[in-house]
Amino acid sequence: MSVLVVGMSHQSAPVSLLERLSMDDVIRNDSTTRLVNKASLSEAMIISTCNRLEVYTVTNSFHTGVQDVVNVLHEVSGVDLDTLRSYLYVRYADAAAEHMLTVASGLDSMVIGEQQIIGQVRSAYQEAMHKGTVGATLHSLTQTALHAGKRVHTETDIDEAGASMVSFALDEALEVLGSADLKGRKALVLGAGAMASLAATHLGRLGVETLIIANRTYERAERLAEHARQAGVNAEVIAFKDRSKVLPEVDIVVSATGADEFTITAGDLALHLPAGHNLMLVDLSLPRDIEPTAATQPGVHLVNIETLRTAHSEVINPDSELAQQIVAEELQSYCSEQRVRGVVPAVAALRRQAQGLVEAELSRLQGRVPDMSVEEFGEVTRTVRRVVDKLLHHPTIKAKELAVESGVVSYETALQEFFGLSSADLEGTDAGRSVAVAASQLPSQDFQTQRPPNAAQRERTPQKSA
Repeated sequence: MSVLVVGMSHQSAPVSLLERLSMDDVIRNDSTTRLVNKASLSEAMIISTCNRLEVYTVTNSFHTGVQDVVNVLHEVSGVDLDTLRSYLYVRYADAAAEHMLTVASGLDSMVIGEQQIIGQVRSAYQEAMHKGTVGATLHSLTQTALHAGKRVHTETDIDEAGASMVSFALDEALEVLGSADLKGRKALVLGAGAMASLAATHLGRLGVETLIIANRTYERAERLAEHARQAGVNAEVIAFKDRSKVLPEVDIVVSATGADEFTITAGDLALHLPAGHNLMLVDLSLPRDIEPTAATQPGVHLVNIETLRTAHSEVINPDSELAQQIVAEELQSYCSEQRVRGVVPAVAALRRQAQGLVEAELSRLQGRVPDMSVEEFGEVTRTVRRVVDKLLHHPTIKAKELAVESGVVSYETALQEFFGLSSADLEGTDAGRSVAVAASQLPSQDFQTQRPPNAAQRERTPQKSA
């Protein structure tokens, strides 16, 4: 059994496709259940954020596992298999472990070193644990990834250039506005979740004069407003349905709702925004909250995931090299530990075979020398077992050393060759080789659907995709 990752991110796919693959809590829970119900998959967790969708599973067959994961993605999203094959990437065994550690450390993020992803990995793990789709393998890997991420943020300054997607988005907005802060300005925040809360906090630090907060659940918006007031920021709450009415009053809108329809449309601006009023729109959601065509109106500027990716594509964080060293250390420790665990069934099989041979030979000896006393037979038995134990000691230790030192040497094959073990004796061991490829490089049969999605699944595509 090995870990398999199938996913796509801002680095491999356009935002419009990521939107179609994005999953809310209900779809994520349904998808993990579908995954573990596949014969080739025993564990599953899904990380779905504003710029990535990744399925982490444990599989007993690389190609079948890929096919099962891709088919589930096809079923729940309605995206055709050829499109999925064009943009998905696949990581397997050690490469899958390396990928999760890299992601949790913020080294695969749009903003290198951003802190939010480690919380998103933790949330995905906790959600899957609650659902019962995470077992010992993903538990061990996730804990290692979270530890690596914590080390990166503790031992380096990688997150100073961009603490989160929120801070980077607002930095971009300030650059467009040609301002160093938001003093004297009024902001509208749509949403009251983690991203909206981060946005409200960051807006306060930038000196915004007034925060207007709107959320579908009024009480949650009020709680967020109260937190802002405690931080010394003037904040008020309006009904979510009145959000477009206050557009003439604000200078910046930040939307982070994860809704299935646009929170701000071009029509809203045309109806409510007076001529000559400049407005900065910041869309932190995927699927997108703000209709892209809204930015075509005079005086309106839009920063969203797409523009963030373009703006940040060549930014290099100087602390990333040290962070990569930390990831490499944690990865080596994890892989060594897993290989030692993996060699245990092979060593156990070897010792079972030796014990069987000893018992057979002692029984044969007893039949051939029936006059041997109990004391003499006992001494022979102890002697034979000591010899066998000593003979097995070195190969046992060596097998574990090979497991720690190399992912290339097949300790199972070595034991089979030197001690005549059959493949059945080693059932349950994992000799999965590390694989890191684009899905388009895999055989086309890995992308043949097992059954077509039903109509309800095909209609799952968010209405606000554009």
